[in-house]
Amino acid sequence: MTRQPKMTTQSRVPAGIPESTTDEASTSLRVVRLAHPGDLPALLKLAALAGPGMTSFKPDQAALEARLARVAATLEGHAPTAEQGYLFVMEDVASGEIAGVCGLEAAVGLDQPFYTYRKDTIVHASRELSVWSRMLTLSLSNDLTGYSELCSLLLDPAWRGHGNGALLSKARFLFMAQFPERFGPHVCAELRGFFDDDGQSPFWQSLGQHFFKIDFDQADYLTSVGKKSFVAELMPKYPIYVDFLSPQAQAAIGVTHRDTLPARRLLEQEGMRSGAHVDIFDSGPVLEARVADLRAARDSRYLSVNVAADAGDGTVAPAPAANAEPYLVACLGLEGFRATLVTGRPERRAFTLDPQAAQALGVKQGDRIQVLPLKPPRAEAV
Repeated sequence: MTRQPKMTTQSRVPAGIPESTTDEASTSLRVVRLAHPGDLPALLKLAALAGPGMTSFKPDQAALEARLARVAATLEGHAPTAEQGYLFVMEDVASGEIAGVCGLEAAVGLDQPFYTYRKDTIVHASRELSVWSRMLTLSLSNDLTGYSELCSLLLDPAWRGHGNGALLSKARFLFMAQFPERFGPHVCAELRGFFDDDGQSPFWQSLGQHFFKIDFDQADYLTSVGKKSFVAELMPKYPIYVDFLSPQAQAAIGVTHRDTLPARRLLEQEGMRSGAHVDIFDSGPVLEARVADLRAARDSRYLSVNVAADAGDGTVAPAPAANAEPYLVACLGLEGFRATLVTGRPERRAFTLDPQAAQALGVKQGDRIQVLPLKPPRAEAV
């Protein structure tokens, strides 16, 4: 099993993405790129902002150093499939500040088990009494073994809004669309489950704590650092009848934490859907999709760069057309992957970038880029 604040490696999706009040966040350009060892101090600072639900991205220097080393080994082709993973950072071009982080795992469950609960239905019937009942059960599962995973999504609260959360979350889909051979046929994302106003998980209180005899944060942390044998050793081997749980726990199954709802909507816009699986600790939903069915895989266009002329006074002319809209744009390449968010509109086989955006992406006139509307057509939007 993994966790991001869940969606936050192995993981869950973190806190939500409310509007920001910082002027800087709205005026400067941000790019999403692969993380490198020089980002370690900024990552430690960012990880300190994460709450207890984000077990895949904690302010642990040794763990972050190991993760950055794993990214390098993945890019160099030295890492076995079970250890392949990618970590991206969102960098403000003007200041160089690291504003957010997100991750991708190539395949979960191959080395360490990836546990979930699978929701099933059992029907009991008595012909003699003419009585039957349909009951929901939860079964410990490794069904998602081999899935790729979206994880470790965290955005600094000071940079939320202005499309930053969408850029950070969705840039990974552009990467997957460029390099589908590096991922499994399916992808999943664990989302943080429901917690009450006291910060307690009703599902954990009704189920998990009775078997583990430790608190939620300790159990969550142990799984995040690969110590997962206790799950199989202590969890019940037989299906759990949901009706035996408290009413609060039953109501929490598959419910997304309120702070994670914006992140969930972003994933659903890209084709992710809630399936039959939930997290074993807080019962947060697990979103799933076929990689080939993701919007970036279906709808990305590969166009030539047209760099707008510089007006000579530091500004760019002409202004975007009246019908321009937000687009995710990425350069082509593995180690040099960079994505940003711009306003524009494709023109025949080209897409116009201002000089700042072209420089941030490392592209020049005539280069090929990947282009995708920030949001799906209204008819497809969730």
